[in-house]
Amino acid sequence: MQRPGAPCLSWLLTVMLEKLKAKLGAEAARLQYELNVTLPSEIRRAVEMGDLKENSEYKAALERQQFVQARLGQLHERLSKLAQVDLAQIPTDSVGLGSRVVVEDQRSGERETYNLVFGDAEEFEEGQVTMSSPIGRALIGKQIGDEVILRLPTMVRRLRLAELTTVHQLPAE
Repeated sequence: MQRPGAPCLSWLLTVMLEKLKAKLGAEAARLQYELNVTLPSEIRRAVEMGDLKENSEYKAALERQQFVQARLGQLHERLSKLAQVDLAQIPTDSVGLGSRVVVEDQRSGERETYNLVFGDAEEFEEGQVTMSSPIGRALIGKQIGDEVILRLPTMVRRLRLAELTTVHQLPAE
């Protein structure tokens, strides 16, 4: 049962997902306008200047056009993947998107808390890690009591998953 006034993590994850879709959608719309309106105008102006072989404005506009097309492709792919996120597919008993985990360092005994979030979130809060970060990748699929080996450039850390709250459970606050 959910405590009054305590939003469930799945609701927070849904809000975060919608904000991310809106952010990426707005960027895609801005780039689409640039591709369809601004850049053709710049290219037309550059062509009117004559000799295209030595026309830096023309070359810059074409390079920008290629960049915008590539970025739009990335954004559309990411938005497509985000549309396929199904909270029901996120595990209830192991670390996944939106999980809050507490790990204990096996050597020092210190505890650290992490929240797994999307990699392209607008802003990160303290304790949030992306699923594609080294700690995020090491934690995915782990359950309480599992050992997590975190390979960093300067060291290897051995952690034990001490606590787990998935998006399907109450926040551990």
